Amino acid sequence: CINNLHCSRFTGESQDDSKPKPKTFAPPIAVPKIPEGDKVDFDDIHRKRQEKDLTELQSLIEAHFIQRKKDEQELIALVNRIEKRRAERAEQVRIRTEQEKERQARVAEEKERKELEEARKKQDDDIKKKKALTNMTQQYGGVQQRQDGKRGAKKQTEREKKKKILADRRKALNIDHLSEDKVKEKANELWQWLMTLEAEKFDLSEQLKRQKYDRQRKRQGQGQGEIDTTPSAGVLRLKMSCNIDINVHINNKTAPATAGIRHRQ
Repeated sequence: CINNLHCSRFTGESQDDSKPKPKTFAPPIAVPKIPEGDKVDFDDIHRKRQEKDLTELQSLIEAHFIQRKKDEQELIALVNRIEKRRAERAEQVRIRTEQEKERQARVAEEKERKELEEARKKQDDDIKKKKALTNMTQQYGGVQQRQDGKRGAKKQTEREKKKKILADRRKALNIDHLSEDKVKEKANELWQWLMTLEAEKFDLSEQLKRQKYDRQRKRQGQGQGEIDTTPSAGVLRLKMSCNIDINVHINNKTAPATAGIRHRQ
């Protein structure tokens, strides 16, 4: 019966050869050989096939879980590496930040040290200048006092009066105990006082120039019409202030006088 089924199957396939068959990509399945004369147990075949399929499925499931576990381990390792790298990066940033803060602190400290050193040097220079100026003022005042003592009761000239007035005006600064702001105020006062003296000096200089000019004009006005009475062949010479000589020739008392004008070189 089985042989008849196979025969009819193969005969049916041969009959259908004339019809076009669709192309299939599935591999051909080998038909199991059935021994002749034995009874075929289809239930046993089906059971064995199910067992085989179950075994293959279990193998696939085990392989899947093994691969999944491996992937999970790799993922955990990757996450750990990322976290470790992130922590290392944060530590590097923290170290660099601390180093930058230390560098800025050193720069600020060095700048402050230089500023303090410059301020100290400037203060020392100011103290030295103040002492030198004080010594010069005291020395000049002592010299002036000695000169005034030597003169005694001598009559003071205008120059001596001027020197005495200047000496009286000069006073010791006495600024060693003052602070920097007070010294600046004192320097400003001295500067204003110096400007006042310069203005007075300029006014006095202009006044002196004006007086000299007025005296010169007065002498010129008095010198006009000066007569040279030295007898020289009956000639009267008038010396004018404008560099002109006027010679008046007098021949006799009744004759009119003739005059000649000559510019002096």
